[in-house]
Amino acid sequence: MDITTEQYREDLLFLQKTVHEDFPFLFKKTTAADFDQKVAELYEAIPNMEDHEVLVGLARLVASFEYGHTVLGYWENVIPIHQLPIVLYQYDDGIYLQGVHKDYAPALGTRLLAVEGMPVEEVLKKMRPVVPAENDQFVKAYGIHYLTFPEFLHAQGVIRKLSSTITLTLEKDGKTLKQKVKAVPLERFPRQYGMVVPGEDWLESRDLSETPLYLKNLDRICYYEYLPEHKTIYVRQSQIQDDSIQPIPEFYKEVFDFIDENEVEKLILDVRLNGGGNNYKNKPVVTGVIASQKINQPGKFFVILGRRTFSACQNLVNELHNYTNAIFIGEPTSENINFYGDNRPVTLPNTKINAYLSFAWWQDKPQWENKPALYPQIATGLTFEQYRTNEDPALEAALSFTGENFIADPMRYFTELFTSGQMDKILPEAKRMLKDPAYAFFDFEGEFNKTGYNLLNQESLQEAIYVFQLNTSLFPESANTWDSLAESFWKSGNIEKAREFYNKAISLDPDGPTGENARAMLDQMSREEKEKN
Repeated sequence: MDITTEQYREDLLFLQKTVHEDFPFLFKKTTAADFDQKVAELYEAIPNMEDHEVLVGLARLVASFEYGHTVLGYWENVIPIHQLPIVLYQYDDGIYLQGVHKDYAPALGTRLLAVEGMPVEEVLKKMRPVVPAENDQFVKAYGIHYLTFPEFLHAQGVIRKLSSTITLTLEKDGKTLKQKVKAVPLERFPRQYGMVVPGEDWLESRDLSETPLYLKNLDRICYYEYLPEHKTIYVRQSQIQDDSIQPIPEFYKEVFDFIDENEVEKLILDVRLNGGGNNYKNKPVVTGVIASQKINQPGKFFVILGRRTFSACQNLVNELHNYTNAIFIGEPTSENINFYGDNRPVTLPNTKINAYLSFAWWQDKPQWENKPALYPQIATGLTFEQYRTNEDPALEAALSFTGENFIADPMRYFTELFTSGQMDKILPEAKRMLKDPAYAFFDFEGEFNKTGYNLLNQESLQEAIYVFQLNTSLFPESANTWDSLAESFWKSGNIEKAREFYNKAISLDPDGPTGENARAMLDQMSREEKEKN
């Protein structure tokens, strides 16, 4: 592509002007000033950049909005890029080569340690700014593939010189090996829902002698199976679209008719692979569950979430969370609870690259309930060995659920203990849950802190102090818990204790924002004391 510096700059300024005039609502996670600063920096850098570096610079700029639907169309190959013929997946125990082209068979199922000598942890940090991610789950699901683009690796400083051959440092069975991988022109590899489809040219690391339920019949969007030994219906829905064989309303009518007419005690809805579609097709799922007295009860209906649960499927799980007794299992979703979706292409005039910018605000919950993701109430992960041997911890958690010691809403539970005079149970119960991996995605520190400030704002000072003290007991190494406790003592008039705990916060975070805030509060306290005297 023969594009001049001035033409690239014109495209950049066109994108900037279009964002400000037509998409100013996207300035939620970044500010207009920060965006303009990034534009200015890229504008100055363009004369010394290669074509692919400009492409990545534009991708980085669009990604700064941090909405998964708002992305630069690099895949359109207007500026050609290449891809390593491998498929990566980030498991609980590392990033593995889940699939490879047959030319790299020795690398199949190896753990990725480094790219051109750079440790993979550092590679992930360098690549993060180009991924239009709403949360870390989106990076795991959709952003991991950016690590296979040499042009992106070079532009982000992972590799010093652009090369079509990349050396990977790998590990298998405790042994380290080097593998040179040659990139090919960007193409769509044989993948389904992020995982390689094995064939004549492509190899898959999983034991293919059997298939776990969530990977069965992937040619169908919606699929169900009755598990008689568990009296359970398992449903996997992988898109919010009508299947060519059976539309969604017809499919779910069949499912709920089966539930009504047979000995069924549980329904498991698996949407861990579901990246969305048309959210107007969610109604039969939600209303079907609500109408089923047999299923819409605590401990009877389970939804398996995952890192690919995105877009219209985020709407689906939001609605199920709002209106049913679902218990959510697995990983957090890859979308914010409320989000911008439904993008429009903005074609840059000279290069003809499309920037896809979101315009529709989807809000299924009040703004005070918005979070980076919908988090499972029962957390389950997946190691590479579990994947390789076809284990499914999420399904097992749903099938084995008994409800014993399970707390669906920890903060409501703690509140009930508090209001019923059972305060002595709160700390040991919180400690128990903190040790339980099922609650791995529940933000105990953040939720206790929020509760404390709610009480503080209501001028329930002693109750606020109690909650903040509880938080310091649970998280004694967190500067933020001590900073909050100090504020509650200050507002209650105990200046001595406030000073003590602000200094504690400073000792734990001497150079960070919490320590800085604590120093500012101590200065303010000193000024107020001088004014009184």
